[in-house]
Amino acid sequence: MARPNYNSNGTSKEEAPKAKINKESVKEALLLFKYIKPYRWKFIWGLIFIGLSGGTTMAFPYLLKQLIDSANNLSKGIESTQTPTTIALLMFGVLTIQMVFSFLRVYLFTFVGEHALGDLRKDIYRHILTMSMDFFSSRRVGELSNRISTDVSQIQDAVTTVFAELLRGVLILIIGICLIFYLSAKLTFLMLSIVPVIAIIAVVFSKRIRKRSREAQDQLAESGTIVQETLQAIANVKAFSNEYFESKRYGNTIDKVVQLAIGNGILRGSFIAILLFSVFGVVVLVVWFGTGLMQKGELSFGDLTAFVVYTAFVGGTMAGFADMYSQLQKTLGATQRVRELLRETGESIAVGTPLNQEKYKLSGKVTLKNIAFSYPSRPELMVLKDVSIDANAGQQIAIVGASGAGKSTLAALLLRFYEPQQGQLLFDEFSTLDIPLEQLRQQMALVPQDIILFGGTIMENIAYGKPEASVEEIIEAAKKANAHQFVTAFPEGYDTIVGERGVKLSGGQRQRIAIARAILKDPVILILDEATSALDSASEQLVQEALLNLMKNRTSFVIAHRLSTIRNADKIIVLENGLVKEEGTHQTLMQIENGLYQKLITMQSQ
Repeated sequence: MARPNYNSNGTSKEEAPKAKINKESVKEALLLFKYIKPYRWKFIWGLIFIGLSGGTTMAFPYLLKQLIDSANNLSKGIESTQTPTTIALLMFGVLTIQMVFSFLRVYLFTFVGEHALGDLRKDIYRHILTMSMDFFSSRRVGELSNRISTDVSQIQDAVTTVFAELLRGVLILIIGICLIFYLSAKLTFLMLSIVPVIAIIAVVFSKRIRKRSREAQDQLAESGTIVQETLQAIANVKAFSNEYFESKRYGNTIDKVVQLAIGNGILRGSFIAILLFSVFGVVVLVVWFGTGLMQKGELSFGDLTAFVVYTAFVGGTMAGFADMYSQLQKTLGATQRVRELLRETGESIAVGTPLNQEKYKLSGKVTLKNIAFSYPSRPELMVLKDVSIDANAGQQIAIVGASGAGKSTLAALLLRFYEPQQGQLLFDEFSTLDIPLEQLRQQMALVPQDIILFGGTIMENIAYGKPEASVEEIIEAAKKANAHQFVTAFPEGYDTIVGERGVKLSGGQRQRIAIARAILKDPVILILDEATSALDSASEQLVQEALLNLMKNRTSFVIAHRLSTIRNADKIIVLENGLVKEEGTHQTLMQIENGLYQKLITMQSQ
């Protein structure tokens, strides 16, 4: 079965989808030109140098004609105002100027394109970061990464290269056709009657070659998937003695890749052969017909030479337009996808805004009143139903219940990853509508069950809780999290690279790094989402001690899997099917005959 073709970073390897070139798609693309506005003068100068570069390029064949005619006249004893030496020096001067113009146009368009598309990438990334959790739950990471990498790179190529080449090509085409008409209208009509045929052949072959290339690419991706699956499950392969089976399966896909590649090679070889025959055939036909005009005195040798060169320019430009058109379609498709993403409504977050200590500083009191919630992707399934909880400042609130009771959903609502459909959520005297999102989250911290660290050093991961923290503050936080001892045992200490997602550290070590990060942030409200459920007994003890240090003097919501860890909580909330079934201290709940909490404790103690 065919599988999606992705790079290692999650981006698609498939050829970029194309968009139809129409008024709407062009209008979409022009909206992105606002990123060029800050660099508009360099862009304008780039356009000017495109014109100058095209003009000097087209002047060269005309000067070549003058040089040939001057040498021809000199050989016949005909005096001329310009000698071949003078014209040759003039040609070198034009070449020098053309070299400068070409450099400047490439440099200016590259400068504008790189800066403009760099700004676009930053805006897309900032916008993605402000999107709600519902947005991320309905998108693949590879898809979002594709917007920043592949789609923007496609736009970048268009701005820095395709757009400039398109303008230059149009200019060369207009000037070239005018000049060949000026040199000989008869030869021009002959040439123009044949060049479109060559262009059509190029377009037809290009489409078939691209189709075969995609098929070969997809088949190669299939073989890559087999390698990835086999190596990831190598223990199963060996356990079932299926080395031969997997080798044969991989061999079959590679054989298909080889056949497709050979077929594509035959197609490309045929295309190149036909194209070379057609191009040189046109040259031969033009020269043959031109020699007849020379014999009649209607054309000089210099005129014929210039005409052949201009014909090559015009023909090459027309053939290049087919590829430019394809690139333009891809660019418009990429632009539409980028614009769709930028139009998505995100959370109202003022990124980088410091905490307003006077207006929004919280004490830690949290109130949930009759909260009801269902995920946007499953609106018919109510995860929480009429949940009410009161937490005073500094209290430890434990949330327990069977899997699917709504514990993690409650944590997501507290962090305002989602908004409840019914009820009210209050922090101190603030409703969720009254306190800006960034002001609230700056005073909260989350220690999840599945700790994901960033691929830098241990120090950088701890400092994520407070980027401006000093080294002394980071080390003190690590000590409180029971992490300092194992960190200093590493040869590089706090400069130890943790690896992708923290794979170089054990589960307990990752948990303590996450706790140190939360301690460094010094939150008013703390959320622990089953922070010790996946640890062994030795690691759990160290992590539990670190958690006790973390929970001191702050409101803590502890989602517990191991109920033995929350016996001393100020209040235990027992959830079942999205409802609060019981609440109270451990002692109070244990006295409820046939109570749900009592049953959960009994089940875990067996």
